[in-house]
Amino acid sequence: MVAVIGLGNMGMAMLKRLLAMGHQISAWDLDPAKRAAAQEAGAAIGANLAGSVADFTILSLPHDAAVAEVLTQILPALPHDAVIVDTSTLSPRAVRGFAEQAKARGVSYLDAPVSGGPAGAAAGSMAMMVGGDATALERATPLLQHLTARLLHIGPSGAGQVAKLVNNLLVASHLVTAGEALRLGAAAGVAPEALLPVLNGASGRSAVTEVNWPRWIIPGSFDSGFSAGLMRKDVGLALELARELDVTLEATGRAAALWQELREAVPDEADFNRLSAVLFEGAKP
Repeated sequence: MVAVIGLGNMGMAMLKRLLAMGHQISAWDLDPAKRAAAQEAGAAIGANLAGSVADFTILSLPHDAAVAEVLTQILPALPHDAVIVDTSTLSPRAVRGFAEQAKARGVSYLDAPVSGGPAGAAAGSMAMMVGGDATALERATPLLQHLTARLLHIGPSGAGQVAKLVNNLLVASHLVTAGEALRLGAAAGVAPEALLPVLNGASGRSAVTEVNWPRWIIPGSFDSGFSAGLMRKDVGLALELARELDVTLEATGRAAALWQELREAVPDEADFNRLSAVLFEGAKP
């Protein structure tokens, strides 16, 4: 039995993927409608959060405080030697504390944030960057291989979160720079549709030009399943880490600031790709 706690876009996609791969799943979310949707998909729903855990419990939660509250309730209910795989994006400092709490209960806690979005979770093609005990990861690997194409052990507790924050700081910056660079090309008479094949065959390419612009921005669908608010949260965690370590971020720091300054044009509930689009359209802070 595998448990999935937190049934947002990512959690639900992982749940359905694991069901399709033949796993028995228990699930929980604060939202009764999400619990009902998980049950309809084939998951078992416990009487409460503590009654929904399993030997392998996957968390997909929005922030540090949510994880802290969930751990308070599930750690006493988890069997000895259980493994928590926390796919949330969190503060590295916080997850080190979570790992210590789990260890005191005889439970392993892996910080295992992911990249690839709900589509990657549904296809089992995500990248997962893991911090924590290597033996616990080895035990969880047969399960996690059903969700990931790249399962990477980065180092001790917190290392997975560091990798994710560096990744998302770059993605946030690439969305800014791609929007501005493509606007320059359009102003000179070359549309993004003509520029992107050039960029993606040359050294200027990134996942933003290879995937985000062709898939969500040019068609105007903006349905990636990842919100601007979540990206702002991740960027904020990266900036917090930089302050803790006294690391100055010049270029990426300015890109991060634009995510805050363009909040009115790209509200938290909007798809995160809209920021690149509004910069392309000439939006100014």
